[in-house]
Amino acid sequence: MIFKVEGSRIRSALLAFALAGTASATFLPVTAAQAQTRTLPDFTDLVDQVGPSVVNIRTIEKVAQRGSSPEMDEEMQEFFRRFFGQPMPGAPRQGPRQNRPQQPPQEEERPRGVGSGFILTGDGYVMTNAHVVDDASEVLVTLTDKREFKAKIVGADKRTDVAVVKIEATGLPAVRIGDITRLRVGEWVMAIGSPFGLENTVTAGIVSAKQRDTGDYLPFIQTDVAINPGNSGGPLINMRGEVVGINSQIYSRSGGFMGISFSIPIDEAIRVSEQLRINGRVSRGRIGVQIDQVTKDVAESIGLGKAQGALVRSVEAGSPGEKGGVEPGDIITKFDGKPIEKPSDLPRLVGNTKPGTKSTLTVFRRGASRDLTVVIAEIEPDKPAKRASNDREEPAAKATASAAAKSLGLAVSDLNESQKKELKLKGGVKIEAASEGAARAGLREGDVILAVSNTEVANLKEFESAISKADKSKAVSVLFRRGEWAQYALIRPVR
Repeated sequence: MIFKVEGSRIRSALLAFALAGTASATFLPVTAAQAQTRTLPDFTDLVDQVGPSVVNIRTIEKVAQRGSSPEMDEEMQEFFRRFFGQPMPGAPRQGPRQNRPQQPPQEEERPRGVGSGFILTGDGYVMTNAHVVDDASEVLVTLTDKREFKAKIVGADKRTDVAVVKIEATGLPAVRIGDITRLRVGEWVMAIGSPFGLENTVTAGIVSAKQRDTGDYLPFIQTDVAINPGNSGGPLINMRGEVVGINSQIYSRSGGFMGISFSIPIDEAIRVSEQLRINGRVSRGRIGVQIDQVTKDVAESIGLGKAQGALVRSVEAGSPGEKGGVEPGDIITKFDGKPIEKPSDLPRLVGNTKPGTKSTLTVFRRGASRDLTVVIAEIEPDKPAKRASNDREEPAAKATASAAAKSLGLAVSDLNESQKKELKLKGGVKIEAASEGAARAGLREGDVILAVSNTEVANLKEFESAISKADKSKAVSVLFRRGEWAQYALIRPVR
């Protein structure tokens, strides 16, 4: 049997039942923490406060319109004349083709997409995602009071996915910017945007993680706030009504929300927006090194301790890194005194440094740390790495496979002068054959060994000396070059 009862009556009935059944029970005092867990957040005031600052963004693109051409009209008319003895019905009379002026191609405006944004300043600066306005020929901004404006794109930065557009209006309700350092995992947050074109849609959730590294230029705020296509560019708002992020990405296998969304931290976005408003573009620093992760095994084998820093795999010729003395195989552990915990920390710190600045790199090399000074350059498109070709002009040096080298599965030879010049190396030994432990470690013919167990090797003699001193009962660390890339390998003894 199904009963339909008003909610207030249900609550009264339950309360009476509870009081009747527990008349003799002893009630324990409710702590503040327990009371807080029983109270769900109320977002109504936040919506009233921040809602008017959130805008809907529509973009339009112009595409070439495929209309009927005079040539096709003439062909159809010729068809009718030949087979029916009359011109095509309703067709205007056409003069000779050569006497008709060429019609210019026509463009058609088509809706491109819908996104969100929020008002940064009362005089009309609006922040959104770069991918919302990318390649748009026209941007239309609609306020909550239904006023619509054509917006000018001030600047867009694809690396951070931040864009700023400007509308001609004054007295607009601007958002308040929050302090990202106060944002805590587990904190309630709210999003307002236009998912699937549905304007002024409010969703809420909690902060799932901070500093989430997704391989992009910025560390993201991860939340479980429902974000869908059209939410892009909208604000992520804390319980104080402050914007703490820009909703930018979702993790999805279906194209829709699956419980994981990512937002750009507002402090990083504001830094980018200021450059866009002043210069129309973002200037970033670079030092010209290619980096990789430092594994736990490598860190322990070379005496670094814990797995941290960024392993330098190659150094661009003529770059600030090369001029400052950075070498392939170095592990950068600090930038201007700030620790590098993982490889992605380095490009973010360098990128936020003004070009022309003198900065200090702390590198771990051959078992010891040292400081290097580099002058930061401005970032530019990455250059493709050149692979070193095998030199055939000079006779190859005779390979050697001593007992020590054989125990690691290696046969090596000295580099000739052409190979050193091409690889820009002062020395090293070239692997002629790799088997057993060396092969399992990933070494192969053509690789160049630069160091063994933190000892630099310039030639066969130094290589043999370093191998003979290495503890064969433990994994032997080998720094090697493959083309222009440097990396470590751990050759484990055969047990």
